[in-house]
Amino acid sequence: MSKHQKHTNLEKRNNDNFAPNEISFLGTNCGTISDLVSKISQRLTSYKLAYFDASHSEEIKKSNLSQFVFHAQGNLQIETTGKINKFQQRLDFAQFDSVFINGNHYEGLKQILILDIAKEASVLKRLEQLDCIQFVIKLTKDTPYFSFLEEKYPNIKHLKCYTIDQVDQIANHIGNLLQKRTPPVKGLVLVGGKSIRMGQDKGSLDYFGKPQKEVAKELLEKHHLETFYGVQNASDKKNDISDKFLDLGPFGAICSAFQKDPNSAWFVLATDLPFLNDETIQLLLTHRNPSKVATAIKGKGKDFVEPLITIYEPKAYPILLQYLAQGYSCPRKMLINSEVEIVEVDTYFIQNINTPAEFEIAKRELNKL
Repeated sequence: MSKHQKHTNLEKRNNDNFAPNEISFLGTNCGTISDLVSKISQRLTSYKLAYFDASHSEEIKKSNLSQFVFHAQGNLQIETTGKINKFQQRLDFAQFDSVFINGNHYEGLKQILILDIAKEASVLKRLEQLDCIQFVIKLTKDTPYFSFLEEKYPNIKHLKCYTIDQVDQIANHIGNLLQKRTPPVKGLVLVGGKSIRMGQDKGSLDYFGKPQKEVAKELLEKHHLETFYGVQNASDKKNDISDKFLDLGPFGAICSAFQKDPNSAWFVLATDLPFLNDETIQLLLTHRNPSKVATAIKGKGKDFVEPLITIYEPKAYPILLQYLAQGYSCPRKMLINSEVEIVEVDTYFIQNINTPAEFEIAKRELNKL
């Protein structure tokens, strides 16, 4: 008998225990771990990192008032009550490229084992947690591998090993691990809009001897992106992503793409940009910053980015949903109020064509090129 499926089986973000990407440090005292994490983070400034630890205060006064203290420079200090909840932590940590965990207190899905002879009993206690060791760090080069480690994990001596003073090498190794977790990019061409001013779907307009939606798709595919059409109505076509967030325009199409694949970044492209070229697409891909929420185009001299020539990272999806929960369905509003990598280009290449008159002018100009 088949198991009853009560709820829709949605595609899930690839989360570890508490975050999309986490590494726990364990095997030595908490002060040494905290100091090492601090030194590593100072060398990996291009990434957005967090540290997850437990309070070491013996007593803590419970307050009925949660305090959020903002510093003028942008720092935020939070003091509140609450219990560890992996679902809440995944939301809190969704914006980080990696979360470093004090493994003495919380179990991380991936581990960095620090060999400290004084903490042999502690490692034995957590032996079953050490099922995904990335590499080993020794407090001194003479620190031995514990016999129970070799018995449980016969290949442990074949893992890369550093001494704790080799901070640059350790940081580089972690940087390489983070780079391997960079999400792939897929393409999303927005079609089927109402196009009230144009009077017809702008994706069907012919500037180059074929519908513009095909031109836009080929632009992205030329850069080796698996590309889909974002369509309003239900479709069985392999390369179509039907709107699941109805009547929300491009905002809904972007969210629908993330619902299909929340583990890829999405290069979102409108079809009303006939002057857009390969060089501009390549420029955006070259300057992509996966540590930011998105990488977006902005015309020189313009005040705001173009939300429909933008690479949205997976970390943008929960933010978009948070804006939707507040009653906003404007992707530009989210971009303006988030950490975004901005690439400036000549406004000529990102002209929006919205009316029949603009279409005729643009077509004549393109025929001259």
